[in-house]
Amino acid sequence: MSVAGTTGGAVQVAGLEFGHHLGLPQALSALPLSPLTPGYAHLLATQRAAGLRHLGELFGPGAGLRVLDGLFVPVGARGQRRVDHALLAGLGRGAGPKATLANALAELHRQDPQALRRVVLYQLIELLQDHPRGQHPDTARALGIHAEEAAGLAAAVRVRPVLDKAQRAAAESLADAWAEHRLRRARKLLERLPPTGRDPSLGALRTTLSRRLGHADAALAAARTAERAGDTEAATEEYLRTLRLAADDRKALFSLVRIHRPRHEDRAERLRCELRPESVALAWDVTEPGITWRILRLRRTGRGSTEVREVRQVPSDAGGACGTEDRAVPLGSVVRYVALPVREGRVDGVPLVARELPVTPEVSDLVLTDGRGRIDGTWRTPPGATEVTVEHTGPDGPTGPLPCEGDRFTATGLRPGPHRFRIVCHYRTPEGQTATSPGIGATRTAHRWPEPVRTLTATAEGEAIRFAWTGGEGAEDGVHEEGTDVRLVCWPGEAPSSGAELATAGLPDPLPWARPHDGEPVLCPPPGTHAEVAAVAVLGERAVAGPTVTVEAPVAVTGLSARRQADGQVQVVLDWPDGTGLLIVSWTENGGRTVEQAVAAHQYRRQGLRLPAGRGGVRVRAVPAPRASGSVVALPSAAETVLPPDTSVAYRLVPAPRRMLRRGKPLIRVTLSSPDLSPGSSPEETEPQSAERLPEFVCVARSGTLRPRGPADGTTVLRIAGAELLELRTVEHELDPVPCPVPYTLRGFLLGAHATSVRLEEPSPATLVVR
Repeated sequence: MSVAGTTGGAVQVAGLEFGHHLGLPQALSALPLSPLTPGYAHLLATQRAAGLRHLGELFGPGAGLRVLDGLFVPVGARGQRRVDHALLAGLGRGAGPKATLANALAELHRQDPQALRRVVLYQLIELLQDHPRGQHPDTARALGIHAEEAAGLAAAVRVRPVLDKAQRAAAESLADAWAEHRLRRARKLLERLPPTGRDPSLGALRTTLSRRLGHADAALAAARTAERAGDTEAATEEYLRTLRLAADDRKALFSLVRIHRPRHEDRAERLRCELRPESVALAWDVTEPGITWRILRLRRTGRGSTEVREVRQVPSDAGGACGTEDRAVPLGSVVRYVALPVREGRVDGVPLVARELPVTPEVSDLVLTDGRGRIDGTWRTPPGATEVTVEHTGPDGPTGPLPCEGDRFTATGLRPGPHRFRIVCHYRTPEGQTATSPGIGATRTAHRWPEPVRTLTATAEGEAIRFAWTGGEGAEDGVHEEGTDVRLVCWPGEAPSSGAELATAGLPDPLPWARPHDGEPVLCPPPGTHAEVAAVAVLGERAVAGPTVTVEAPVAVTGLSARRQADGQVQVVLDWPDGTGLLIVSWTENGGRTVEQAVAAHQYRRQGLRLPAGRGGVRVRAVPAPRASGSVVALPSAAETVLPPDTSVAYRLVPAPRRMLRRGKPLIRVTLSSPDLSPGSSPEETEPQSAERLPEFVCVARSGTLRPRGPADGTTVLRIAGAELLELRTVEHELDPVPCPVPYTLRGFLLGAHATSVRLEEPSPATLVVR
């Protein structure tokens, strides 16, 4: 081999052919233009992960690697060791990127002992050709090459053709195409490489490839002849033979697809496809084991050609079903899937062909709901759709497209009747064209709805509530609809907003309150009620929520009584009603003046209730206060009690006056003290009423100095009726000379139904002893 274009004494010393000065005449006679290693891309990625410039650096960063006559690494001071499987296996023990790389190289060496040296030499020449001083031996020594072989390697760099980026890609993928029997691909890759170069392995590959392509072309021609003759079975066999030789023969593949594609009359599909929002699901039946199914996707392009992509390879077991999923399907395209049975890397049977499938997914989860004069639609847009449009057809025909907002639309102003909608998805193809889906249609009927209740009012009528409202009389379009009704309800939770559309089946039951007048909207809420009453317009199965009003019916106050206290105030006692937080207590004094006071429950329970009512007659009333301002309150009858004026009867013994030589008879003086009027009454009305309420005064005498214990414990010395006492105000009565043996003691008592309502003011017991 001569080195073209070299000058200088160093080269002349080395000889005209590299390797001669080393005593190895044919050491570098083969310069690899391609690594010819299947899986080289993965091997290169593993090498880069280990941080190595070339695979030879795996054996040590220092100088000493020999590549001219096999692959050797230095051992000791002057020794060397051939790189073999044992060495690589030893480096593969442990963990880390370098151990992973060593194990991969051990497998490569097991399959082809010459492959590792070829790859190392290919990478070294590539690095040196990319280096500005790659033709100098020092650069080779910097890459770890033994000093004795640096000059020979530098000479190889000058001889082997330099590959550009596209040629390197072709060289490094050539072995994969050959291993996968893609002869058409391998021929294109070989055509990119320089025709010159000293690579016997590549030359042998060219020869073998040409021979096999000749066989494939002959089989393809025979298949076409058989197909023109109508012998599809023979044509199929020849097309399969072509694919066994050249797995990437597009003409043979397309012909098989054309022959075995499903017909319109075929009901059962051997390769079933289902379009999903983000993928295409494939399924087929498996009849025998040991077959790997190679799934291909055929796509029509905008240029009129057919694109073929391999989706994946799926192994199968005997019996049952097999399936896979294509998640990289090009949207907006028309595709056809083909499942090729492959055994040991070659096509081994008739392919399964699916029907053509437009990849335009439809919207999912479409839901239509009707409301008052409208229909709402919601859906889930498939990923990748550029636009969604909605077409509307009403009872009178098409109305045109509807505007969409996100994944929804609203059609308003609809008249009652059936309305049909078609939702269409739009996509952009890989060639930039627009494709639309067939669309998914659905029909919804717009029904009549009741007119909503506009206003709701409530008026208290004693213990009842009268309700009145406007609206809700008929259908919304003004036509009266039979069966319209307004229902008063109490919502168990938060009331829906006015105008909300509801289903009649979900409404609460009408208010169960008593109705004192049939046919009138007057209801008596039970005591303790505090509720928001809502008016709901109902028409058949549909209802519309209306306004609300708060209604209360407090529990009546019971057990009300009043008693005057010594300090002049009135003590009020009552049974506090359950659920009531505040009472309004009022009292009316003489002259008709009324005073109100709010009393809280905690205040009453802690310190009771005392009123500064004065001595006059007073009427005390108590009613519960509303729990919320603005409520309409159905008040129960007020609890009421009347406390008469602060009336007292006083008596005392008046000693007998002296008269000349004798003493007169002692007197009993009885005095009535009382305000003039009862509350809210005139003197004419009060006088007879007060007389009836005054008790009878009785005074008894008992011998001795002990006081009588009761009106029957002694001799009655005086009895004055209440009317007489009210009329005279003060009565004086002379005692009999000796009503009982002296000394005796007097004591007065009040008798009758109203004895407890009048105070009896008694003098000191010592002043009532008569001696």
